[in-house]
Amino acid sequence: MKPEDAYAELRRFQIETAYYQSLGALASWDQRTYIPRKGHEHRARQFAALAQLLHRRRTSPRIGEWLDALEGASFLSDETAPEAVNVREWRRAYERSRRVPEELAVALAQAQSEGESAWEELRRLDDWKGFKPYLERLVALTREYAEAVGYETEAYDALLEDYEPGERAARLQEMFAVLGRDSQRLLEAVMGSPFQPPEGVLNRDYPLDAQVRVVREIVGRIGYDLEAGRIDPTTHPFELSVGPGDVRITTRYYPDYLGAALFGGIHEAGHAMYEQGLPAEHWGTPMGEAAGMGVHESQSRLWENAVGRSLGFWEHFYPLLQGSFDSLSGVSLASFHRAVNAVRPSLIRVEADELTYNLHIQVRFELELALFRGQLEVADLPEAWNAKYREYLGIEPKNYKDGVMQDVHWAAGLFGYFPTYTLGNVYAAELYRAASNALGDLEGRFARGQFAPLLNWLRENIHAHGRRYLPRRLIEQVTGREPSAKTLTAYLKEKFGNLYRI
Repeated sequence: MKPEDAYAELRRFQIETAYYQSLGALASWDQRTYIPRKGHEHRARQFAALAQLLHRRRTSPRIGEWLDALEGASFLSDETAPEAVNVREWRRAYERSRRVPEELAVALAQAQSEGESAWEELRRLDDWKGFKPYLERLVALTREYAEAVGYETEAYDALLEDYEPGERAARLQEMFAVLGRDSQRLLEAVMGSPFQPPEGVLNRDYPLDAQVRVVREIVGRIGYDLEAGRIDPTTHPFELSVGPGDVRITTRYYPDYLGAALFGGIHEAGHAMYEQGLPAEHWGTPMGEAAGMGVHESQSRLWENAVGRSLGFWEHFYPLLQGSFDSLSGVSLASFHRAVNAVRPSLIRVEADELTYNLHIQVRFELELALFRGQLEVADLPEAWNAKYREYLGIEPKNYKDGVMQDVHWAAGLFGYFPTYTLGNVYAAELYRAASNALGDLEGRFARGQFAPLLNWLRENIHAHGRRYLPRRLIEQVTGREPSAKTLTAYLKEKFGNLYRI
């Protein structure tokens, strides 16, 4: 077979597989939003059947034959060309997939669906005892998976590869050691400042119907294409891409707290704008996919924090809020801006302030690492969780739902995902700095309602590349420097030093 014919056949096959995956994405969105309570058991079996179908396709001998026929093809000589990128990533995925036994792939998919469904109910009931068996099964199966796909140094590296290709646990440990230390020092200085923001501004009466309208208005105006997406309420906010023209987000609403819906919506819109900006002509191939979850989180965290908590952003949008919520009628712009940037150690990660957020991730990363190094078992997690919250944030949950059961990630078997949030913060600081150098006064643009220049810059420099580069290499390619936690620390020190006059 000619290499050109082999590539055409392989591309056709992989795009067909992507259509099956997109149907799975739609079923996943439905499970997290509107599925009837009694439909979860059947949905778990659907996911198991889909996992079996996808595993057979991903490990098909035909992929190996096509890849063999492409060895040494001249049109793949430029490693950054779309065809070369696709073949590289298809080969990597094929080699990993065929190491996983079909029965393990099916069992893991079913356990993930069952775990997530159980978590939604058991978290509400604060029932750790009921949830523990689901989590134990997920950890056991994930350990099997890590051993099956293989690794050079440790099992956790095998899990990281699914979310952040090229990343390693040892390098993350070094990053968290430095960032955690610097964050705790800055937190101590902030908490000791006499210039504290007003309390309770976000914890007032915020009618839900008005929140829905405001969130929709804001995310639409910053660049989320609402004609190619939708916003729904959910237990845990997420973004999900079904395919071109259908990228969905969710957020959660509380009648007495505005921050969850507002910043959850902006965060997920950041994810969605990345998906909407990926080249549609490459859909179904690696060139039409995000570079990694760290890069994905860089988009959501950049829009949520660097943009959404800036003074310029609220100079533009605060009139909308004051016109929508009577509870803000006596609150000045300056007071509101300080309130949305308030630093206070808290229990809930998704509602954490920008400074303490990475400490929340450090807790989860260290617990995951201990689990997969055999230093910790699932039964030990609640006590270990509480101990780390005391050490890093000086507080401790009084229940499981605000502690070890608060996130959906472990219930869905997403081990190795959490550190990508902090990688996203590191990348976001680098990208915002580079964008500011390229575009000038970004906050001034935000104040005038001009968000397209930043979005277009991200589309050109990040979104358009798909998986052309490994995540760290992509950031270096855009910024001209290797990504470093020092840039994030400098950003945090400048921002909170000004806000708290320290």
